[in-house]
Amino acid sequence: MWEYSEKVQEHFFNPRNAGAVSDANGTGEVGSISCGDALRLTLKVDPHSDVILDAGFQTFGCGSAIASSSALTEMVKGMTLDEALQVSNQDIADFLDGLPPEKMHCSVMGREALEAAIADYRGEVWQDDHEEGALICKCFAVDEVMIEKAIRDNGLRSVAEITNYTKAGGGCSACHEGIEEILARVLGEAPVAEAAPLPEVASMPAPGGMTNLQRIRRIETVLESLRPMLQRDHGDVELVDVVDKTIYVNMLGACTGCQMAAMTLNGIQQQLCDALGELVRVVPASQMPKMVRG
Repeated sequence: MWEYSEKVQEHFFNPRNAGAVSDANGTGEVGSISCGDALRLTLKVDPHSDVILDAGFQTFGCGSAIASSSALTEMVKGMTLDEALQVSNQDIADFLDGLPPEKMHCSVMGREALEAAIADYRGEVWQDDHEEGALICKCFAVDEVMIEKAIRDNGLRSVAEITNYTKAGGGCSACHEGIEEILARVLGEAPVAEAAPLPEVASMPAPGGMTNLQRIRRIETVLESLRPMLQRDHGDVELVDVVDKTIYVNMLGACTGCQMAAMTLNGIQQQLCDALGELVRVVPASQMPKMVRG
């Protein structure tokens, strides 16, 4: 299981500036829900001083994505646009007292959204690196330009590091050879040693080869650990059913219809993925197929 700093947990459970700024004059959208992460950043900029007066975010992603977005909005408020453009993805991670290496792509997404929002305010066209070059990783729609930029900006030296920062290569691993060629070209070195294929997350066995009953008990343990946090805000969650890799839950109390409900579900989903060692979906019980309910 990944180690999260107290600041990451704080910004995940109590995100700052969640939601869109109502009178924003700069908007940046990056990522894709189909690829697992998406972020929309809105800024309110003083047109006379170019100072960022307010910032808000809407994100679809894991706990680290929510924490990184929350941290970014706190960091840039009060900065001029030129000062904000000096904020790097590493600055975002440092603000949070570090991110797990596997989650550094969340801070990269925040940096890209900031660039896009500032370009929008200035009336410029922000070029999305994901669409400039040849597609390398089909699983996560990452092209060679984005990989090259990540290598140069962050001093990456291995395929594993590139995966951590861009997600490229984190699926079927068929693109590892292409990633290695880009890495070798950028570093001006001989081709790096072939990396061992990464396992497909979706097919990774549960820890210790758990039985279905043990798996359900593990899910209930995770939900129980999250319950105090939800109850503190007058909400709750209950397990309804587990069907293969889909976990159906009911959000109760203040969590019902809350504008942050989707983020809460994403957070629960991430915790369960970590605990089970497999990719699962957490879905409201109201979306259960009728044949399952019956």
